[in-house]
Amino acid sequence: MVKLITHNLLCCHARGCNYPDNFPLTFKDVTQLEVREADYNAEFLQKMMPRLEWKALVDTAKELGDTSLPAEMPEGDAVDEEFLRRLHHVLLEVHVEEGAMYCPKCEHKYPILQGIPNMLLAEHEISR
Repeated sequence: MVKLITHNLLCCHARGCNYPDNFPLTFKDVTQLEVREADYNAEFLQKMMPRLEWKALVDTAKELGDTSLPAEMPEGDAVDEEFLRRLHHVLLEVHVEEGAMYCPKCEHKYPILQGIPNMLLAEHEISR
């Protein structure tokens, strides 16, 4: 299942695509989006926060209709229970089941069927 925690790690590896121009992949043609309850773990979320590409996460969440995250990543006392619960929801409970992700540089399409993204490239598309 494509959760936003996974999406925040994905980029295009087609020939000619390099970071940061190939990140983040953009969702298009999303025809099925599901919210599934997941176990809450505040410690896990706090450890994940420094690893997140925050702007990409916020922009992607907005693209999928969720505006609950602040534009800037909170620090210190601003990382409270309410914020962590919102982050938990966006990262772990929002699932893209059907649709596609596209590279912002080369527009390569990565289809998502039954929650599984097809990240395979044809031989002529592989970076060398």
